[in-house]
Amino acid sequence: MSRNIERRERARELRRELTPAERILWKHLRGRQFDGLKFRRQHPVGPFYADFACHECRLVVELDGESHLDDEYRDDRRSAWLDENGWVVLRFWNTQVFDELDAVLDFVYRICQERLATLAAPHGEARPLTPTPLPRSGGEGLCIPRTP
Repeated sequence: MSRNIERRERARELRRELTPAERILWKHLRGRQFDGLKFRRQHPVGPFYADFACHECRLVVELDGESHLDDEYRDDRRSAWLDENGWVVLRFWNTQVFDELDAVLDFVYRICQERLATLAAPHGEARPLTPTPLPRSGGEGLCIPRTP
């Protein structure tokens, strides 16, 4: 039980320490205002804390900054575990949230709709989801979805 208390306290601490990009995205995902879907911020999923998670869609949205450049192994391990456990992980750079917020939100919306349709399909008709990257802008990709 003490571990659950520690995890809960760690999640609360992470929620108090949101990055500026996380604050901006959270403003659009919170309170079921994003197509009625319930997103949680800094939410424990398995052994990890997801920046944003939607249980209904089994979707995790991660925002990466410069600190993630040196720790790709950790990110890959997290994404692999989440994928093995039925979650889809979308990764965006913080700068994408600042510069291309509408495109990021549109991409998350499209993937949510695909996931809901896939998860609601009768057994045997579900198809694996392969997120399509957002259109390129200024030579840089807008989304770095991690796919199996």
